[in-house]
Amino acid sequence: MKKRFSEEQIIGFLREAEAGMPIKDLCRRHGFSEASYYLWRSKFGGMSVPDAKRLKDLEAENTRLKKLLAEQVFQNALIKDVLQKNGERTGASCAGARVDRRWRQRALRPGSDRHERQYAALSPARGPQR
Repeated sequence: MKKRFSEEQIIGFLREAEAGMPIKDLCRRHGFSEASYYLWRSKFGGMSVPDAKRLKDLEAENTRLKKLLAEQVFQNALIKDVLQKNGERTGASCAGARVDRRWRQRALRPGSDRHERQYAALSPARGPQR
């Protein structure tokens, strides 16, 4: 059966060991291994109970934020994949979109055939022309 000890209990065990109780006796009395003691000492050594609670809260928040980040990275990759499959430009290929935009602007300058056709189609004074 696996036991879970609270941070308060672990800090109490560490203080007992600091007070001079032999580690083997401490482990046997409370029912945990020496490896657990040394792991706890490396993690909680020199901490008080409020510090341990704060550490636990920060670890929980860190885990939550890592999950959110992983979810966002996955969604971003999914969106990029869908855009690439649909033929949209992403990333470095967006430079080509700037060139296309400039070409379209030149094509719509006053005096070009295309511009006059669009203007004539929208102008109520001239009437619809095709």
